[in-house]
Amino acid sequence: MLNACAGGPPTAPVAAATPVAAQSAPRIPEQVSNPAWEADMRRFEAADAQSPPPRHGVLFIGSSSIRFWDTLARDFPGVPVINRGFGGSELRDSTWYADRIIVPYAPRQVLIYAGDNDLNAGRTPQQLRADFIAFVERVRRDLPKTKLAYISTKPSPSRAHLLATQRQANALIQAEAKRYGVDYIDIFTPMLDATGQPDESLFIEDRLHMNRAGYLIWQREIAPYLK
Repeated sequence: MLNACAGGPPTAPVAAATPVAAQSAPRIPEQVSNPAWEADMRRFEAADAQSPPPRHGVLFIGSSSIRFWDTLARDFPGVPVINRGFGGSELRDSTWYADRIIVPYAPRQVLIYAGDNDLNAGRTPQQLRADFIAFVERVRRDLPKTKLAYISTKPSPSRAHLLATQRQANALIQAEAKRYGVDYIDIFTPMLDATGQPDESLFIEDRLHMNRAGYLIWQREIAPYLK
């Protein structure tokens, strides 16, 4: 159970990924789901050295749904977007690597999509809630004025067996987002068909990643939250 008080957010998360000194190796899988993400971090750092992204921009981070959003800049014209998605990642990975893919950019806003892979790997909704809290507290430690938004997990046809678990996790995180003053963006509901199942027409052949129609729903739902 989270240690909560009536007047504000919980004082400490339970079973969350807690960042430590950057030079320390992370514990796998408690703090980082896969050591392979180090290669992604180096790729980002090389790209930043060659072409520094804008400071005070709008940072999108998270798993493959972010990484594959090739039209991100065109979908939000006039918004200085930065894409730092790394495919297959889980929520606690972005927490651990915040000092490398969030803090250096001093973004005015961070939108994260993560949780889908976590639940598929066996992480519970309660663990995901704790990881969400840890992420928020980590970012606000260095960037207290940065606006945060959590994009709900999406209902993928290939993971339809997780729908009930996703609903529970989304509800838990939505409640914590409200307590912490974080925007919660529901893309789960508009991606269901008339029967309440994942809309197959929004996905490519693997039934996990989205086609253009899927991203247009994301664009529509996210746009009102961009400041």
